[in-house]
Amino acid sequence: MKTHFDIEQFIEAGSINNELDYERAMIADRKLRTLAKENPYFKSLRRKLRDLIEDYENRVWKDEKSVTWEQMQESDKAEKIAESERVFLQKRKVLIQRKLKEFSLTQAEFGLLLGHKSKTHMSELINGIKPFTLQDLIVISILFDIDVSFLVPRFLSDEKRTKIKTTITLLGKEKLKANELIF
Repeated sequence: MKTHFDIEQFIEAGSINNELDYERAMIADRKLRTLAKENPYFKSLRRKLRDLIEDYENRVWKDEKSVTWEQMQESDKAEKIAESERVFLQKRKVLIQRKLKEFSLTQAEFGLLLGHKSKTHMSELINGIKPFTLQDLIVISILFDIDVSFLVPRFLSDEKRTKIKTTITLLGKEKLKANELIF
């Protein structure tokens, strides 16, 4: 599982299929609202994303009488996870921007260092619209002397957390840091 989605890949999939992706889409929509003022590409991307959001809301949340307690709990949990991701990405963005300023680098120069030529692509990476590659994050860590824990999010899917916790129990290795897996 990615820690957040690449909006373009998400739009290519053509639908939102769960609450976590819905919450992520809502956050991405807010980011795109600001970016759309600067670049028509983001305006088009936002329009497509908003269509997916509206479709999901009509499929899942339109009939209030059929909403279950489990759906409400899932929604609350997804909202917390997506918000944690948003906060992490915002902190990472501010940290990178500070380092760019400290080293007198433009976003375009930074992109060249990472091997990216498009200013739009760099904006997407820095703003959390697209995910950095692991290699990008390692280069950023080395160039700016930033501990990698400030660059790489530590979020796991529910399925992965459950599988790890179950395996820890089966192995009888409760001393492992399973408590950090609980959201």
